Amino acid sequence: MRSLERHRDVGAYALGVLDEAEAFRFEDHLMECPQCALQVTEFGPAARQLMLYRSSTPRLVHPLAKPGPRMLDQLLSQVATRNRAGRRRLLLALAASVVFAVSVPAVALLARDDGGPGSVSVAATDERSGVWAEVTTEDMAWGSLLELRVKDGAGPRACRLVVVGRDGSEETVTSWSVPRHDARPNTVPGGSAMHPEEIARYEVRSADGEHLVTLEPS
Repeated sequence: MRSLERHRDVGAYALGVLDEAEAFRFEDHLMECPQCALQVTEFGPAARQLMLYRSSTPRLVHPLAKPGPRMLDQLLSQVATRNRAGRRRLLLALAASVVFAVSVPAVALLARDDGGPGSVSVAATDERSGVWAEVTTEDMAWGSLLELRVKDGAGPRACRLVVVGRDGSEETVTSWSVPRHDARPNTVPGGSAMHPEEIARYEVRSADGEHLVTLEPS
């Protein structure tokens, strides 16, 4: 498949409508394309909201029906417009923030309140992988609103954040692409159908399943 067609697959991949073979080929493309990796990340909250809506409403169409190309293109356009405004607000917030680095010989953990009511952060550094991550969670009516900050200088590679429930269930809540040899912090939004009290831990993993760092709420 031509490169341009691979780029157009980002919406279908984020919404989970590619077949297994196409999804596998797109993940190979994702490793080499930061633009598509960013769009997959931006699609995450919208895709999860569609999934939650689907699970809470009766089916009005045939269960094998899939979104058409025009719908995917419209979603891509809407997500891009929304996130351009979101990135501007994020840059203003980052300019006003002060980051404190904590260094210890083994795994470092930190839990603290951060921001609005019900917002809690947990951070960890994995000594083996060298990956640092911080997850801020806010309880919502539909589950948890998440923000991940991660520093990983071992790129390029695609990664994902997995929420592990107290019942052992797992949910991939966001994904992103790590640039080559870039240890600057990345901020990635996400969301989970689990409420904070239902979450046992967060795990950052590479796309091929390598464990990079675990964060455990207090």
